[in-house]
Order: sequence, then C-alpha cells, then structure tokens
Amino acid sequence: MQGPGRPEREVPQGGGVARGDLSEATPADLSDQLGRPLPDVEEWLARLESVELTALADNGCIRPAPPAIAVQRLIDLRLRELREELQRVAAEQRVVESLLAERHAVRAAADDMSERPAIERVEGTPNVRAVIDELTFFTRQEGLTTQPHGALSAASIEASRPLDARILRRGIQMRTIMRSAAVEDGPTLAYLQEISAMGAEIRISDKPLERMLVFDRAAALTPIDPQNPRLGALVIREAGLVANLVSLFERMWSDSVDLREAVAARQGTGAALTGIERKVLTTMYQAEKDESGAREVGVSVRTYRKYVADLMQRLGATNRFQAALLARDHGWI
Repeated sequence: MQGPGRPEREVPQGGGVARGDLSEATPADLSDQLGRPLPDVEEWLARLESVELTALADNGCIRPAPPAIAVQRLIDLRLRELREELQRVAAEQRVVESLLAERHAVRAAADDMSERPAIERVEGTPNVRAVIDELTFFTRQEGLTTQPHGALSAASIEASRPLDARILRRGIQMRTIMRSAAVEDGPTLAYLQEISAMGAEIRISDKPLERMLVFDRAAALTPIDPQNPRLGALVIREAGLVANLVSLFERMWSDSVDLREAVAARQGTGAALTGIERKVLTTMYQAEKDESGAREVGVSVRTYRKYVADLMQRLGATNRFQAALLARDHGWI
C-alpha cells in the first residue's frame, strides 16, 4: 500500500542502502547508493521534506527524522487524510442528516409522534452518560463544556476519551473551560494536552464556573443539583434557555486563558533553564538513544538521564516525546 511521503517507484532490493551509513547524506550520495538518477532522488527527498520526515543538517546533508518521530508524523498525516475523506463523504452523502431523520422517525413512532420535552430530568450517572453519548453522536458543528472542579477522575477521563475523540475526528469544534486545578493534576493535564493536540480548544479559569455541556447550541445539560452531580442532569432543549447558557459560556470563556498560557505561567517561562538543560531538551526531541544524546550534550549517560527526569517533572510530561513538544510549545527550545 502506498504510504504518505513514500516515492511511487520502489527502491530496488539489495542496493547500497543496507550497506551504507545514510544517517546523513547528500542527494548525490543517495543517488550513488541507490543507483537512481539524481532528479529522482531529489524529487523523493522533496516529498519526504514536505511531511517533515527529513531535514537539512548544518553541514548541508540530509538528516532523517528519528524513527519514533517519523512514525508519529506519518500517523498524524494519515489521520488527517482520513478525517478529510470522512468529512467529504459525509458532506456528499448527507450521512448525518439521514441519521437525524432516522432517529426522528424512530422516536416519533415510539412516542406516538410526540416531541421530547423542553426540559427533561435524567437521574443517575449511567443514564446521564447515555444521554451525553447520544447528543455527542449527533453533534454536527460545536460542543461547549465547562468543568467547575478542574481535576478529573480516572473514570471520567476514560468515559470522556472516546466521546471527545469521536467529535474531534469528525472535525467538530470543541471548546472546554477548566478550573485552574486542572493544571495541578498530572492525569488531568495530560488528558487535556492529549485532546488539545487533536484540535480541542482548552481554556483555564481561576473564577467559579457553572457546569454545563452544550451541543450545537440546540441542547444543553446542567446538573440537577450543582452540589451533587451524581444525582443527575437536566436536558434542556428550550431555545431561549439554551441561548442564555451559551451567553454564560461565552462570558466565562472570555475570562479564561489558553491552556498553554496557564501551564507556562505555572511552570515558568523557561528563563531559568541552564544552557545544558536546553541542550538536553533539544536532544530529547532529536536523539534516538540516551547514549547519543549524552554524547551530543557532553555528559555521562547517568547525568543525562537525571536531567531528562528532572525536566519531565517540571514540564508535567508523561513521556520524553511529550516533554520535548511541551518545551517547544513553551518556547524553552
């Protein structure tokens, strides 16, 4: 199967690639190694560079991206292509509209052609999650959410992950406001950064928030009792009430700050980093192994790993690749 960034013509097996060290090479070197005309090689390299699988080194040679980063970039590229294809097919075939029509027909038959109430009381966490799942499935444009308590439980994260991923992969705008406690809780922050990387817009507020979920500005959920969320939720479809909730959300949104800004404020701007710490951060993103990273920085492997562990803790990262990305986002490197 033709993968992203892969030249259309196959490279012959048994060529010079396996025997040569092509960690860095010029186009001419690659042409000699592969036994292919230089224009072909230059065309392939241009395609690889367009998807950030290669880069130009300081010495003028072509440097391939580390395998872990290359795989992640190819995955991101393929997911983007699949999302665009799904959006195109859905737009052409009006898939969502047909599902909505089918749902309306089924409900009309089951409820004797009566409409859902303007305000519906749904009790119990499982029933509320079922309603959220249904509303999420039929959302077409926008989802708005607030979380007054900031930190999320492990169960809440696991329940939200497939729903959030479903919305974001369909290209639907997702905006969420969290309390400042979210950036203090490791699992919550990691999850927010995860969905933010998928396209969600996350803001942090240090002011009290009203709990709500709004779907396409047509339906909303608020707790029956804000002090006891487990009691259940009110499902609101009355247009005037939903519009008021959206206005309240927009005011809370304007009073909050972007997730990256909140994280940077909590962890500092990176000005206190030493020169060697900046080098370690750079190698964490580029080097494939600790040994090569330590050699490039000029320290022992043990010292290098100590720097890595300390920087990951300061960044609140769960792995090295995430730490490197966060450091770059904060302007540390």
